[in-house]
Amino acid sequence: MAVIRDIYNYLEQIAPSRYKMDFDNVGLLIGDEERNADRVLVALDITGEVAQEAVGWGAGLIISHHPVFFTLKDVTASDPIGRRVMFLIENRCAAICMHTNLDAAYKGVNDALANALCLADTMPLGYFGDDSAGTIGIGRIGSLAHDTPLPEFLRSVKTALNSNGLRYYNAGKPVRRVAVGGGSCGDYFKYAAEKGCDTFVTADIKYDVFLQAKEAGINIIDADHFSTENVIVPVLAADLSKRFPQTQFRISLTHGPTAEFYI
Repeated sequence: MAVIRDIYNYLEQIAPSRYKMDFDNVGLLIGDEERNADRVLVALDITGEVAQEAVGWGAGLIISHHPVFFTLKDVTASDPIGRRVMFLIENRCAAICMHTNLDAAYKGVNDALANALCLADTMPLGYFGDDSAGTIGIGRIGSLAHDTPLPEFLRSVKTALNSNGLRYYNAGKPVRRVAVGGGSCGDYFKYAAEKGCDTFVTADIKYDVFLQAKEAGINIIDADHFSTENVIVPVLAADLSKRFPQTQFRISLTHGPTAEFYI
């Protein structure tokens, strides 16, 4: 049986903490690395529901993309995050979080997003460099096998990402060379434009970025933060299951968004 330290060390090989952005908080954020990990829950977020699910299932560890906390000055029952941290500690459930380091890593969030959208010959959108694990960078650029009308591509994005809905700007161009950025990557639009992309898929797109897309003549699609990042969860769970066959890894059933779309 693996201990938490074994799993953490393996995750550090996949997405080293040194890849993280300055604002971020990643790594083993709660728990004892020497404890056994016979059951592990994998989730995008550690919400109160996810914490309850993990403890109810008997998991000793949650692995999530988004940090359970960024900066804490105190941990008290008067604050939702504090209550969550206290609950996990009281129930001896650890938390490992891999955020922007997993965004940047080779075979991380953005490679999973590019693969889900059937993009080939991918490269980083925002380039950081290379190391022994592969190419490091936020976002990816790749190509479809053939020119695709935007309405057809929109349907394929919605289906592939299991999104409830899409916001988009139609520049009147077919889709072929596509940039993607899991989560809030609207600030990377300039790189998509500079590198000749006809389409950019990301989430949380602000009004001014839609205006920039119109001026640049580029299709832009807001496919939802959760949907553009959740693609990594099954990939990560499958990889860890192969690496640690004596440990049970389960994808959270409760970590989805609560927002609904009015149609």
